[in-house]
Amino acid sequence: MKASKFVSTRSVTTKLMTTASVGALLFGLSAAAQADNWRYAHEEYEGDVQDVFAYAFKEYIEDNSDHTVQVYRFGELGESDDIMEQTQNGILQFVNQSPGFTGALIPEAQIFFIPYLLPTDEETVLTFFDESKAINEMFPELYAEQGLELLKMYPEGEMVVTTDEPISSPEDMDNKKIRTMTNPLLSETYDAFGATPTPLPWGEVYGGLQTGIIDGQENPIFWIESGGLYEVSPHLTFTGHGWFTTAMMANQDFYEGLSEEDQTLVNEASEAAYDHTIEHIKGLAEESLAKIQEASDEVTVTRLDEEQIQAFRERAPQVEAFLEMTGEGGQELLEQFKADLEAVTNE
Repeated sequence: MKASKFVSTRSVTTKLMTTASVGALLFGLSAAAQADNWRYAHEEYEGDVQDVFAYAFKEYIEDNSDHTVQVYRFGELGESDDIMEQTQNGILQFVNQSPGFTGALIPEAQIFFIPYLLPTDEETVLTFFDESKAINEMFPELYAEQGLELLKMYPEGEMVVTTDEPISSPEDMDNKKIRTMTNPLLSETYDAFGATPTPLPWGEVYGGLQTGIIDGQENPIFWIESGGLYEVSPHLTFTGHGWFTTAMMANQDFYEGLSEEDQTLVNEASEAAYDHTIEHIKGLAEESLAKIQEASDEVTVTRLDEEQIQAFRERAPQVEAFLEMTGEGGQELLEQFKADLEAVTNE
């Protein structure tokens, strides 16, 4: 997801450092396993939502056992795809990765990118993630098929589009190069909106916006603030089309090889980190937007009304696009997903 205002490209130096870091991990893997020093990588920077989760998890583990947890932030071991590969290979024990990147590995994870499926109300979304059978019972089985033990899924924030010009209709997006994750359904959505979906590594997004390689991007508001994206993409549009979701998981062989006591410890640490992070998320969007508006006079904020949202909704890919990509399994997941949403909406 992420881009740094300090880094516009992945330099040769960064690549060499990343190679050295991974090499050091491989060299120390067997010794570290005996030392109970667990490695955990995520996609964000210091103080961001995934970092809050990771350090709450680390604190619980270290307060309740002799184990230690080493947390690696974005860029320290490569991009999102790199840390997933390292987790599947057993170099890392834990990883945070958005379903946006996992869509090619687990097609059903693209359900989070069906536009306008999730509501915009924060309280409803948080309750949904807490109580959903689709998320808490069905997704772990899908991740297990890829050698991953899904421990928690949680939302980080409503997606906000930033662009070089104000946006209030699909026509305003015509031919805009919008940076997207490498996710087929997300790309199809922006193509339907009239934009040109443009995949780009996170480390290059700020520079891409600054130089005009891309005209816009989407992210939760907290990241737009912490990553400084509003400095080079100052027009913010709340389109209401979705939420950024992430998943925290373990290498399954590692997890299944733990003692029953340590499995319980990991599960309890995941629950504690989840509860702490959900509290952190509440009100975070409003705080981040206030910081942005205080920092820049050039920023504009457009909150689409229902009529304007309807214009985007009519263009957006329907659930059939998701079902074409996922088949019968996707149909079953979608039905449960909708039932879970209806349950929390009617509470």
